[in-house]
Formats: sequence, C-alpha cells, structure tokens
Amino acid sequence: MALAGAGVLIALIVAIVIVASGSGHSSRGAATAAQSSGSGGGTRPSTGRHGNGHGHARSGASEPGRLTASQAAAVRHLAGFGLPVYCAGMRGNAVAFTFDDGPGPYTHLALRKLAQAHERATFFVVGRSIDAFPGYLPSELKLAALGDHSYTHPVLSSLAPSVVSSELSRTIRRIESDGGPRPLLFRPPYGARNTMVDGIAKQLGLLQIVWNVDSADSLGANYAGIIRNVEAGLHPGSIILMHENRGQTIRALTTLLPELHRRHLRSVTVPELLASDPPSRAQLERGAGGCSVAGGSGSGG
Repeated sequence: MALAGAGVLIALIVAIVIVASGSGHSSRGAATAAQSSGSGGGTRPSTGRHGNGHGHARSGASEPGRLTASQAAAVRHLAGFGLPVYCAGMRGNAVAFTFDDGPGPYTHLALRKLAQAHERATFFVVGRSIDAFPGYLPSELKLAALGDHSYTHPVLSSLAPSVVSSELSRTIRRIESDGGPRPLLFRPPYGARNTMVDGIAKQLGLLQIVWNVDSADSLGANYAGIIRNVEAGLHPGSIILMHENRGQTIRALTTLLPELHRRHLRSVTVPELLASDPPSRAQLERGAGGCSVAGGSGSGG
C-alpha cells in the first residue's frame, strides 16, 4: 500500500510539471505571435506598406508630385490630342498655381508659403537650374507636381526639331536623376510654340500646359500688380503663371493664398485639376479662347 501510495504521488508530481511546462511554451508562443502581428508591446516599427503609413512606401505614394493612376490617365488622354491646355473645364472650385524657371534661391520660400496655406502647385523646372540647385526636387514633390520647362530655356520655336527634342529629353532625364518621376507635363519657355514644338511634345508623351492668367511677374510687375493680375483671373479652372524666383512673387503669395480661401477656392496640381475638371476637346481646339476668363496669354515662361 505504501509503495502504491508513493507511485500515485510521483505520478501526480510529474503531471503537474508537464502541465506547467506546456503552459510556459504556450505563453511564449502567444507573445511571439503578438509581436509578429504588431498587436503587443515592443512591436516592430511600420515599414509604411500597411497601417498608418508612417513609412516611406506610403508617404511616397501620397506625395502630390507623384501622380495617381487617374491623374496620369487624364493627362495622357489630353496629351493624345496634341493640343496645348490653357485652362481646365471651369466647373469645380480649383485653380492651378504654376511656377516656372526653378529651382532657385527663392524656391524654398514658395514651398514654405504653400505648406503653411495647405495648398498645392506645379513647378515647371529647367534642367540647368536643377544643376545649379540639386536636391530641391524631392522637397517640391511633397507639395507639387513637376513639369518639363526645357534644359536651357531657349525659344524652342526658333530651333531645329532635333534641338527641341534634345532640350525636352535632357530635362526629363535630369528630373529622373534627381529623384523625380518621369514628367508628363511640359511648358515652352516664353510660351513660344508652333506645330513643330507641339508635335515633338506629343511624341515624347508630354502634355503641353500654357496658361490663361499671367501674373506678369516676369514682365516686371511689383507685388501689388501681381496680386491684381492674378485676382482678376482667379476663377475655377484657371491656370496661373508665376515664377518663384522673384521676390515680388513671393511677397504676393502672402495675399494670394488667403484670397483663395476667401473665395472658397483651392490650388491643386495641374494633373489633379485636369483629372477632376478636364477641358473638352472643343475647348482645347479654341485655344486661349476656350477659357472664359480673360487673363491674357502673355509672354511669361
């Protein structure tokens, strides 16, 4: 009987040890699973591919300068017509502030004012300016779309076709080498274009963007004149021409950006504007006359 009792006692102790050991393994397994799923303490930082998007993959996709599929499709559709765009459809509450000739010494000020106002824009960049101010494009992409404005800023309509093609192609490559996406937009310097320039832009898959409102900052307007010129054409669908490397333009933005809010308007990138409020084919064929707002075609660029 004593031996039997001792045997029962030993069996009971072994059973308790086994149960305790199994419970420990189960707890460690649950903790490991929780850490892997990111639901427990000490979780791994997000890579940006899931969750709240603090990582690079998610933030890159949300940058205004990197077109969404619908924006790219809208731009490519319009580019297929081979006609310049002066304005959008004028049916929404958006306009497009556009800036030429950068990057440059005042670009960071333009970006700061846009960020403070929670507005977006489009920068038509020059290849040699990127050479002079390398590393600016990633900052621009956080608030703006990028467009091709040639490499050396010549009068394209006076050049041979091969030179025009080189001017645009070199700038495309330069934008890409500085971290930007391949641009789908193009603006001719000084607005100087002809059928040859139009055709080469189409061959390169570029949509030519001109404007229907000229701030006249490149013609010497001071900040008060820039404000008057822009406010006169500040209507839905307008594409406004400015240059960020002019101190008077930066000063004018201090008034113009709040004026957008007062008029219940917003500035968006050109691709966003064209995707949400595209011009019709008939409007494109009328050129500047297809825009009801009289802002003048100007000679900016």
